[in-house]
Amino acid sequence: MRNDTPVLHVESLVVETTGTSPRTILKGVSFEIHAGETLCLVGESGSGKSVSSLATMGLLPPRSLRATGGRITLDGESLLEASAKRLSALRGSRMAMIFQEPMTALNPVLSVGQQLDEVLACHTQATRAERRTQVLEALEQVHLPDIQRVYQSFPHQLSGGQRQRIMIAMALLLKPRLLIADEPTTALDVTTQHQILALIRELQEKHGTAVLFITHDMGVVVDIADRVCVMNTGEIVEQGPVRELLGAPQEAYTQRLLAAVPSLTPRPTRPVTSQRQVLSVSELEKEYAPPRRLLGFIGKKRAGTRAVDKASFTLQAGRTLGIVGESGSGKSTLARCVMRLIDPTSGTIRVDGNNIAELQQRSLKPHRGRIQMVFQDPYRSLNPRLTIGQSLIEGPMNYGTSRAVAMARAKELLQLVGLPSDAIERFPHQFSGGQRQRIAIARALAMEPDVIVADEAVSALDVSVQAQVLALLDDIQQRLGVAVLFITHDLRVAAQICDDVLVMQRGRIVEYGPAEEVLGNPQDSYTRQLIDAAPGRTWDFAACAPVA
Repeated sequence: MRNDTPVLHVESLVVETTGTSPRTILKGVSFEIHAGETLCLVGESGSGKSVSSLATMGLLPPRSLRATGGRITLDGESLLEASAKRLSALRGSRMAMIFQEPMTALNPVLSVGQQLDEVLACHTQATRAERRTQVLEALEQVHLPDIQRVYQSFPHQLSGGQRQRIMIAMALLLKPRLLIADEPTTALDVTTQHQILALIRELQEKHGTAVLFITHDMGVVVDIADRVCVMNTGEIVEQGPVRELLGAPQEAYTQRLLAAVPSLTPRPTRPVTSQRQVLSVSELEKEYAPPRRLLGFIGKKRAGTRAVDKASFTLQAGRTLGIVGESGSGKSTLARCVMRLIDPTSGTIRVDGNNIAELQQRSLKPHRGRIQMVFQDPYRSLNPRLTIGQSLIEGPMNYGTSRAVAMARAKELLQLVGLPSDAIERFPHQFSGGQRQRIAIARALAMEPDVIVADEAVSALDVSVQAQVLALLDDIQQRLGVAVLFITHDLRVAAQICDDVLVMQRGRIVEYGPAEEVLGNPQDSYTRQLIDAAPGRTWDFAACAPVA
């Protein structure tokens, strides 16, 4: 039985913006977490999930946010009344946090060993030798391979999954009572995500840690949560045990969130409406030469890395081809070769019948308009100094379209993607993440392409916004007949938007065919492994019940 005294108790927490006209961000939030329990905070972007966690850690930015009411206690000790020195002592020793992006949370100029050693040096009296032993034990606990090598490595020399394991090792190094995980698996592929969730659960059971897990992925909630709190606009609208809440949601907002979760069951195969091949790739290869320091003796050069190995596929007008696989499988490299953002080593890339694989940059220009890209992060791909209108007309004007015609087309495109035409005078920072992605899609369509390459275009969006963007892509495809090459690590998304699916592993295509066959009846063991690792595969969100 659980201890009735909670490790973390948040009661009527109010957080407001600072300044002359304060705005309330958290409106009386209350929840508690007991030892060995995982509480998931879920909700859309802007619901207040991360603000709740930052308030708990005492990390609210003082110039913009402050807690103005309520209580937060850790094992009965008030955190809102604690001094800065006391909060610093509590962080790491009694409470710790895993952030979403380990590459920005880890210090790039310190080795992994130095960064973990720093935690022990700040909070314990252990000798240097004792600290090294404890760090190596922590790295071993999170199942990292070759821990001596990892100890000496810098963050950029490790994979995303390995960096997240290091963050977990660092957070649990001092065996804190409370672990806060803020979207720790969002950027990871399904198999790495599955491993990280299993690792958090394993270490939690071993140490009896209370876990506050923040996520917008309802599949992750099924796999890790004991209880769930649903947040909307700074308030908790519903909470309860995970199976009860997902099985019988009471609030309309919760019901909408669950209804937006894409199903793992592939949509029925759509009839082919056009035989026109807009993209044909044959025997495509991309090999990277080894760094100079890896070259052996004269005459004994080491082989390079083959990121794409003899990839062949076709894409017809009005169809969507999904490319799925783990991080490092070659998905994005293949997409960038197709776009000619990087040069392939060999093979052919035919866009509307024209082989662009070996064309020089000057010769490529007439063909670039036929194939356009939508990137994962629209905030980084849109120029912050240009208005939306300037971004939308830039491409067509480079190809000879007059400013007046390009601007009229830009207004039509904004309406097509569900944004008002007066948005044309605003800047990227004045839009939400979902709206920015709609703008990125409009910019791609401005060139009237045959093919849109969408590289993880919805992975950073919460489920409801993701559903809207996927519906928009489908609607545009039906109206304009544009083909979509859709790169994703989310099999739920692939199942709902793709006509065909191509599975990549270590640069090679291991399975390729209609989505209904590849995801519904996979033949390759790697494809089955990916499907088995998909979060929440045991739960039917549409039926609000376990999978039969």
